[in-house]
Amino acid sequence: MQPLAFVDLETTGATASQDRITEIGIILVDDTGVQEWSTLVNPETRISGFIESLTGISNEMVAEAPRFCDLASRVYKMLEGRIFVAHNARFDYAFLKQSFLREGIDFSAKTLCTVKLSRRLYPGHPKHNLDTLIERHGLKASGRHRALADAQLIHQFWEKIQATIPQETIQSAVKALLSRPSTPTHIDLTMIDGLPESPGVYLFYGENDLPLYVGKSVNIRQRVMSHFTADVTSAKEMSLSQQVRRIEHIKTGGEIGALLKEAALVKKLQPTHNRQLRRNNELCSIQLKDSSEGLEVHVAYASELDFATTSNLYGLFKNKREAFKALTEIAEEHALCKAIIGLEKVKAGSPCFGWQLKKCRGACIGGEPRLAHDARLLAGLGKLKIKTWPFDGPAYLKEGEEILLIENWAYLGSATSEDEIWQIMDGRQTRFDRDTYKILSTAAGRLQPLVLQDIS
Repeated sequence: MQPLAFVDLETTGATASQDRITEIGIILVDDTGVQEWSTLVNPETRISGFIESLTGISNEMVAEAPRFCDLASRVYKMLEGRIFVAHNARFDYAFLKQSFLREGIDFSAKTLCTVKLSRRLYPGHPKHNLDTLIERHGLKASGRHRALADAQLIHQFWEKIQATIPQETIQSAVKALLSRPSTPTHIDLTMIDGLPESPGVYLFYGENDLPLYVGKSVNIRQRVMSHFTADVTSAKEMSLSQQVRRIEHIKTGGEIGALLKEAALVKKLQPTHNRQLRRNNELCSIQLKDSSEGLEVHVAYASELDFATTSNLYGLFKNKREAFKALTEIAEEHALCKAIIGLEKVKAGSPCFGWQLKKCRGACIGGEPRLAHDARLLAGLGKLKIKTWPFDGPAYLKEGEEILLIENWAYLGSATSEDEIWQIMDGRQTRFDRDTYKILSTAAGRLQPLVLQDIS
């Protein structure tokens, strides 16, 4: 077998991208024998009282210790070419990888997690943490939560299984673990095995089935695994992967279906890690109305208008403040009169403040034809124009065997049979949704009016 390095670290916290190493313990095992090495590390940041009480490592103890930058070359040479063995290996590996990256060193190694190894060799036992292994296998602990002492315990566990389990069984387990993608220790690998390499959404659940995250991809398995490979360098991904206990997936016919399903599930489940696609607040839009003098600007709420069918609507905003901010930026860019578009109140026939600053061309006092002013207003708003629903009733978009049903820019659901279509249509709700509109407006050319005999 390839030479081994049993590794344990003590750190200032649990996040590899933010916290720092305070102690390193390494045991090297190869044909020449066993070598032990350890050192305190100056983390160049303060150790909290909680961490000090847990590990016994104080700020005073590390004050004169070498920094990781002083140790990087030596540690790299010790680990190079060896299998990286640790208990909950992703944690220790992530900290070392991040520490090496700060020194401009790209460190990588095959990792063998003794939590997963214990779980595979002793499937009848529910717990596999280090304290449990000490009790179960009679390991001799010279200390706990100190780097070399914990590395020695991992090495003892390795020696214990060598003496009690057939070599072919151990080698088979190690080979299987090394050949598998790295995943958090608390995730059942059968969940990963069941993920398809096809479009759809995936759902991460935590303790007590708490929804953590909903994502989408054209390749579910690849995207899920990317979360677990990125967590060694991303605090966000590390936090997410440490909380995941269960993974579900829903296959879709294509990318649009995955986007729509993701948006719908995020609004329904409100996962803690999703920042976008939350439930919409009361949407606002800028509305233009014709008057005898020219175009009038109003800010309307979705509760006041049907955004799907009302013409001359521009922009989708969370509130009036956002709408007026957009209007202000357009006014300044296109030299519009803020009084005319409702951003300032002035007496009839009086100039707006922008006229005095030479930022308005005088439409407010007849110095510019209103038609010219309104043409610039339309040009400024052009990119924000909302597309009205192009059909008299519901429509569909077909992706593979899946039929996506839409009405008034609202996603009604997906079906694979005529019976399912009728069930969805009977209970449909067509409330305008900003995220669904944005997804579907880019695919508007693929929508077809719903005529059952055409799609069955």
